[in-house]
Amino acid sequence: MDENELSKLIVGAAIEVHRSLGPGLLESSYEECLCHELSLREISFQRQAPMPVVYKGIRLDCGYRVDIIVDKKVIIELKSVADVQPIHKAQLLTYLKLSGLKLGILMNFNVQLMKDGINRFVNNL
Repeated sequence: MDENELSKLIVGAAIEVHRSLGPGLLESSYEECLCHELSLREISFQRQAPMPVVYKGIRLDCGYRVDIIVDKKVIIELKSVADVQPIHKAQLLTYLKLSGLKLGILMNFNVQLMKDGINRFVNNL
């Protein structure tokens, strides 16, 4: 399955979670429920995946963690904030660069309609 097909399934799962819970909860609640939803749909993922920083050819564990990596192809960064800030976008773009993955999805669950909280980012490698 390619990144675009996965993206549609991921967005569908996020919409299902948001439809059930609505806005206003902690990010960790949405992460737990989204992971459960992905499991129900038999979509493989890694939760809280370590993201090392490569500096001058050396991998350094600086404590960064990606919320969810789906099928080793798509990074999902979850938020539950009043407004997505440029730093949130920069964080996802940096994770894409460090991982070498092509597609990232920034999801803010603190919105009335989930479609308004979804932003896709492509790493142009």
